[in-house]
Amino acid sequence: MPEYFVDLHIHIGRTNSGKPVKITASKSLTLMNIVDYSQRIKGLNIIGIIDSHSPEVIEELKECLQRSEAEEVSGGGILFRNGITLLLGSELEIYPENCAGPFHILTYFPTIKAMQSFSDWLSERVTNINLSTQRVYEKSDVIQLKVKELNGLFIPAHAFTPHKGVYGKGVQESLTEVFRLSDIDGIELGLSSDTNLVNGISELAHISFISNSDAHSLEKIGREYQLIKMEQPSFEEFALALHKKKGRHIIKNFGLNPRLGKYYHTSCEICFTHVGEHTVCPHCLSKKITKGVFERLQELSDPNHKKVERPPYVHQIPLEFIPKLGPKTLTKLRDHFGNEMNIIHQASFSQLKEVVNEPIAKAIVLSRTGELSIIAGGAGKYGKVE
Repeated sequence: MPEYFVDLHIHIGRTNSGKPVKITASKSLTLMNIVDYSQRIKGLNIIGIIDSHSPEVIEELKECLQRSEAEEVSGGGILFRNGITLLLGSELEIYPENCAGPFHILTYFPTIKAMQSFSDWLSERVTNINLSTQRVYEKSDVIQLKVKELNGLFIPAHAFTPHKGVYGKGVQESLTEVFRLSDIDGIELGLSSDTNLVNGISELAHISFISNSDAHSLEKIGREYQLIKMEQPSFEEFALALHKKKGRHIIKNFGLNPRLGKYYHTSCEICFTHVGEHTVCPHCLSKKITKGVFERLQELSDPNHKKVERPPYVHQIPLEFIPKLGPKTLTKLRDHFGNEMNIIHQASFSQLKEVVNEPIAKAIVLSRTGELSIIAGGAGKYGKVE
């Protein structure tokens, strides 16, 4: 059975007409730029566009079909000429009354028709249907029911981050406070967490973990991803893999070492000092403290829960994080090896040394095994490789 590299959380910055979709995303994140860059530079096989509910994005996709630049796959999804498959997704913001703050969810649908129906329904419940990640003025269980009614997939996004994560900002202890657990198809881990850290939460024992980039620029595409065994790249096959049916399954998750994430340790928002259990920063005396994902997961984990067998989570340091590997050197590597998946997974140390100097070649190889030294991040500041 074939294996596919998959990143299912990519934003659109602008439409063809130049209108914004994800306001904080790069203007270069247009539909066709994403399709080209994801396949040619990043080496991905399947991508998820999670702003596909936007009417202009739907129209662009329809135009691609009309011009025979793409075709709808029988099992759901859109196959483009360059061989990459696009899954139609939508990121939403929900703020139930019983939650500490708003949080995000990801939804995916098999066809343009289903996404059009969801967009029409959504337009009556958001302020601006053209924009990404809009707050939905509807009860959480009603949203979940609507997604399932349209044969969609329902996945909490970056679930453990302190800003807009359902565990980080939403519920006190359990997803059942806001959702039906049986209708959750997966959990997106997000930055600052990984399978090992999260595997102690007992209610997630039978739910698959996914790792996606949440890309706000072309360069960030493929920062996190997964390798999935499926018969073909399609929505239905991905759904089977999430639920581990008919031999389809996630083989490995790839993502940042959690310490490189922006919210790993509880930290001061002013000076980024790691403060531990302090409620006032011992360095600058600020009371603006952001709880870290690591500390939040300690609260949520059940010490008596028997951890389930899951796909390995491979700590992978993006090429842009590697010291002294600048844009020109990165372009040289891409030109030589074809795409980043080849650089990261296939190129040997000796092959890398033919293109870059030995320290950089060594760092790329060490990044595969998690042997590079890392300073942990927090309060919105990324960790860094020493």
